[in-house]
Amino acid sequence: MSASVLSPFLRRGGTAARIPPWTCRTCLRGQRQTISRQRNTFSTRADVVTQPTVKSSGRKRSLLVLGGGVAVGAAIVTYNEDAKHAWSAAQRTYRVAATLALNIKDYRDTLKRDSDDDYQDQLKACHLRCAKRTLRTLERNGSIFIKLGQHLSSMNYLLPNEWCDTFIPLQDQCPISSFESIQEMVLKDTGRPLSDYFSEFEERPIGAASLAQVHRATTTDGQKVAVKVQHPALDEWAKLDLALTSFTFRTLKRWFPEYDLTWLSEEMEASLPQELDFALEGSNATRARAYFAHVPSSPVVIPQVMWAKRRILVMDFISGARPDDLAYLDAHGIDRDEVSAALARIFNEMIFGKDAPLHCDPHGGNIAIRHNPHRWGKANFDVVLYDHGLYRDIPMALRRAYAKLWLAVLDADEEGMRKYAYETAGIKDEHFPLFASAITGRDYTVLTQKDAGGVASSRTTAEKKVIGDALGDGLLENLIQLLGQVPRVILLILKTNDLTRSLDEGLQTRQGPLRTFLILARYASRTVYEESLERLQARGGIFWPSNFFAWLSAWGRHFRVEVKLSGCPSVQTLKRLFNKTATNKQVELLGASDVCVADKSERLWFRSDRGLPAEAGAGDEETIEFDNDSFELSFRDGDMEYLVQAFSAYDTM
Repeated sequence: MSASVLSPFLRRGGTAARIPPWTCRTCLRGQRQTISRQRNTFSTRADVVTQPTVKSSGRKRSLLVLGGGVAVGAAIVTYNEDAKHAWSAAQRTYRVAATLALNIKDYRDTLKRDSDDDYQDQLKACHLRCAKRTLRTLERNGSIFIKLGQHLSSMNYLLPNEWCDTFIPLQDQCPISSFESIQEMVLKDTGRPLSDYFSEFEERPIGAASLAQVHRATTTDGQKVAVKVQHPALDEWAKLDLALTSFTFRTLKRWFPEYDLTWLSEEMEASLPQELDFALEGSNATRARAYFAHVPSSPVVIPQVMWAKRRILVMDFISGARPDDLAYLDAHGIDRDEVSAALARIFNEMIFGKDAPLHCDPHGGNIAIRHNPHRWGKANFDVVLYDHGLYRDIPMALRRAYAKLWLAVLDADEEGMRKYAYETAGIKDEHFPLFASAITGRDYTVLTQKDAGGVASSRTTAEKKVIGDALGDGLLENLIQLLGQVPRVILLILKTNDLTRSLDEGLQTRQGPLRTFLILARYASRTVYEESLERLQARGGIFWPSNFFAWLSAWGRHFRVEVKLSGCPSVQTLKRLFNKTATNKQVELLGASDVCVADKSERLWFRSDRGLPAEAGAGDEETIEFDNDSFELSFRDGDMEYLVQAFSAYDTM
């Protein structure tokens, strides 16, 4: 077999290397000795040639065997690195192909038993077997397979729990590249050793992820910096691993057409090259830093980039604690609810802000909370954003359509939801209920029940059962197909929303996850209002007579949302104060604007200009009935019976 045939496996780039002629060591030694004798004695060529040499045939055979052995050894040495690469590539490919074949057979055998009484138990066991088998392959192959597994572990809206739970350990399983390999990479990429850039460089990384690791260092001029370096091995395997990932999802589609996840590998093929380009990441970080410099109310801190190459990024050293490090937050008096609100505002600013860049990977490892004593009150912290490799720009038309979609969701306006779902993602009526559930995580029928609170109502056990049953009845297959059809930027927006909700859950806030929906609504309302102003300005300004009333109408809609979202600013204070039971005297002490008061016959209505009656059954013991996101308290004032109700839909923002 010629070297050209083997070259795709033996070479890692470039053209085939020219193979030099081989000469055995014995002959080389003889040549050197002959040359030496010629140089030392000034002998003529005739003198050398006429030297008598007598050898037996056995000696000749021994030399031939020895020469052949040396030839094989030399060939192995010559091709050692390329041979290792080819062998490793074959192993990686075999692991993926073997795991894929075994999983396909396992599922096909299990799915044939759907008439068995214990079919669901068999299917769950099959999920677990295949997930464990796949986990072993991801761990052994490493590289971008670790990142793929980390992403899959968070896709609990698509994958069975057995898969997601099995992949969770990958979240904390990241490779660490040796210091020697980092030194070699820096020298190769920059032409200069590390010591030319840094007077100190800690060999052990302070953090590692699937694609890179971070070292603490000091520049030659004395500045403390963080140096992000890519794992050198990624260059060797990235293209092959992406091809194997694509092959896997295409093969799964062939055997199980209803589970078409090829869109996932396509998105990975588009995003991974961006994440591996640290020069692009440095540009993204600089842009985001400049954007938030014009949002002074935001506590965002983005490290300044000093310089960047494709695999090396040098930036300010800014440390902090993970958002889910509750011990750190509590020790520094940082309010978890304020952190949750700050995160929601930051990422909604990125989604809805004009010309704002969208950070598409906001998981706990890419965010830090830093205590800042110079900020007063509850906002005594900074939010540090790292890892700016995966960014997207959302077209303004899409931002606005998405904003209108969310306002329609919060108003339980089904007609508006259908209209803007089509404008946002091309969703037609037959797929709308599924899409609405996908973006909100709620049963579609709940979203249209305005009297019950819509998306802002608490999720009941019955609703959770409805969603679970629907997933078992084929909704999952439809959801997978639907997500394969929507624009890729919508997928990234949904991913960002999912990750921020996950951050909120990790903070274990008092106010619950619905608060993130309401902060989103405020930004959506602002986006729609700004669009109205832009149109009016183009038609002559808001003071033009015909435009003035249009402006009043737009302002009124925006103000209505603000009032609705700011309705009861101390509901959570009330909830904490009562702590399951309270006296009406305690209710009275909360003051005039702290609660919503309602006549029981009229249900809930808002009165911010009226306090509770001074003698509202003072001293009587009352019980508050708590739900996950609401509670109520009733009491009497003479002949009038009052009801105090609190819903997350009215939480303070």
